[in-house]
Amino acid sequence: MKRFALSMGIALLFAAAVSAQEYHHMTFDFGTGFTTPVNVSADHLDTGWNIQGGVGANFNPWIGAKVQVGYDSMGINRRTLFNIGFPGGNVHVFSATLDPIIHFNPHSPVGFYAIGGTGLYRRTQEFTAPTITTVTGFDPFFGLFYPVGIPTNQVLASYTVNKIGINAGGGFEFGPRRRGKIFAEARWTRIFLTSNIHTDYVPVTFGFRW
Repeated sequence: MKRFALSMGIALLFAAAVSAQEYHHMTFDFGTGFTTPVNVSADHLDTGWNIQGGVGANFNPWIGAKVQVGYDSMGINRRTLFNIGFPGGNVHVFSATLDPIIHFNPHSPVGFYAIGGTGLYRRTQEFTAPTITTVTGFDPFFGLFYPVGIPTNQVLASYTVNKIGINAGGGFEFGPRRRGKIFAEARWTRIFLTSNIHTDYVPVTFGFRW
């Protein structure tokens, strides 16, 4: 009986050690992709781009959580600009969120996961007009400095607000867990501007998670 108990104890310790080696306790990721406005936001904004990164912890191979920062940029569409009388404009969002994540088959080379959370979203809208900025150029052959006109945008009006938001979505991940995985995910995001006005968009992101 003592030998049996000792054998079981050794087996359990071995299994725990193997399990611990099958996933990283710390995790980080980085990705970029495109951002699509949805619902009412789609009536005013064009598809843009995003970049995001996160760091967190895996509690076991299936469940983890991370702190993520992201940046999404979307242009204001022509119809909206025409209606309000500005030549150009954009909306960009900086976000910092806490996001739990669930891996449904973490030991497979192809997996699926669900992710979502909440945090702070800093939303900035800018209305712009094209202009020319003059800078100084240099010609090394003649040793001369000369003025150069560079096309740029002048900000005519800007407004920034910090609000709470939520996100939820999922994605696919590919590769052995111990060596990191490539992922592709989509997350619906809502920023609560007022009780009945929201900014809704879906970042689609491709990246690497370790």
